[in-house]
Amino acid sequence: MFSLPPMDSASREAYDGMHGYDDVRTAPRALATEAVHAGRDDLARQGLHAPPIDLSTTYPSYDSRGEAARIDAFATTGAEPDGPPVYGRLGNPTVARFETALARLEGTEAAVAFASGMAALSAVLLVRASMGLRHVVAVRPLYGCSDHLLTAGLLGSEVTWTDPAGIAEALRPDTGLVMVESPANPTLAEVDLRAVAHACGSVPLLADNTFATPVLQRPAEQGARLVLHSATKYLGGHGDVMAGVVACDEEFAGRLRQIRFATGGVLHPLAGYLLLRGLSTLPVRVRAASATAAELARRLTADPRVARVHYPRIGGAMIAFEVHDDPHEVIAGVRLITPAVSLGSVDTLIQHPASISHRIVDEGDRRDAGVSDRLLRMSVGLEDVEDLWADLDRALGRPARGTGPYQHAAPPRGATSHNEPAAASRH
Repeated sequence: MFSLPPMDSASREAYDGMHGYDDVRTAPRALATEAVHAGRDDLARQGLHAPPIDLSTTYPSYDSRGEAARIDAFATTGAEPDGPPVYGRLGNPTVARFETALARLEGTEAAVAFASGMAALSAVLLVRASMGLRHVVAVRPLYGCSDHLLTAGLLGSEVTWTDPAGIAEALRPDTGLVMVESPANPTLAEVDLRAVAHACGSVPLLADNTFATPVLQRPAEQGARLVLHSATKYLGGHGDVMAGVVACDEEFAGRLRQIRFATGGVLHPLAGYLLLRGLSTLPVRVRAASATAAELARRLTADPRVARVHYPRIGGAMIAFEVHDDPHEVIAGVRLITPAVSLGSVDTLIQHPASISHRIVDEGDRRDAGVSDRLLRMSVGLEDVEDLWADLDRALGRPARGTGPYQHAAPPRGATSHNEPAAASRH
């Protein structure tokens, strides 16, 4: 059983105190238990079962001197103000519950939520830029909009693209961040996070953990200082909430809160409530969808209509595959599977990265990162595997002449193509 190590008593008391919680647990809890109870530990003592939704944008206070002191303290450290809330841009009790829960699942001191994953990444870049550290070292592929944000220098950043082996050499005195995704979007390539963190030295490593979630890996345990999620995806899990979150140490969290306050990229309380609810089923959803995805990856690998299949060694619910024929015909041919961007929902989605999620990336850079024009990315949901396979089978069309029958073989995890032994390797 995967268990979460408890924080030291001082950190736990300080962090829970910021949120008004009195958590007296002394034993570690399994991931599934933590997913259900984290952020809710105080409810029973308040006579509540479901977390309340606090929709207030402002809060009354008759102690203006005390409020001024609290705001001064926030301006100095970014720590959440003691006592009752002040204003929605400073923090919200419902959102704080989600942040507490996500930090517990990722094994970090804190987490800071934003209105989207891109808002979260932007805040990280702004924190480092405010310290004069505008240079970023990054490994492709990344999510297309993350790639564009770095490449275009929209926030004044400068990026050096490299492979994992070149990270140490790419560092400069003004390097403020190293960024990787593992598994990466959309090729599902993986990196050795522990080795990358070692290569970073004192420069913070930001690992995008959207695809894996803390169910499959916890990058902070492997040396990442910052763990990024597009919470729109698996954390929410139902395609009805947009959000981003960074799990990190309390020092960095304070700086992120200051950026969030200044820029206004706050998460709506209703979204915070939906995310907290989504976390409670996260382990069940990810494990069930991953089992189906592994079976579909096996079938696609043995199918002569498919040129190559990418599936991570750590598993997961994402599959990428390249077809011999026109990928747009596959998109047009699905009926049960939804042709749409995004991922991590309870229903299965498929999209063509070169046309949508990574269209904004330069064509040559896309191809160098392994994002071919025939690549399709599929987020496997909770439907029955036979129904999904029947839909894929129809959408793929008839096998090419002369290829012969195919069988539902079961290649080893990570060995995901006909001709290449490790399709999940880094390009």
